[in-house]
Amino acid sequence: MREFSTTELAKLLGISRQAVLKKIHSGELKARRVGRSFVINEKDLPSKISKNLSPFEEELLDKAVDKTIKDYEETLRLLGKE
Repeated sequence: MREFSTTELAKLLGISRQAVLKKIHSGELKARRVGRSFVINEKDLPSKISKNLSPFEEELLDKAVDKTIKDYEETLRLLGKE
């Protein structure tokens, strides 16, 4: 299993390192100390964050993408030309 530093996880989530630290201190994220830093094991990430989706989540994601393409096809095509 891969482990993430707070900086790596912040970049992955698109939030600040301080926000990751707040999640750790509040108990929302499980982490362990390594020296003065924290590391977060991939298996301890909530399913929404980890890269492994359940078959049900994959199906929901596929349906959402299909609906977005259907509803916004022309807009997406125009945006792709920019």
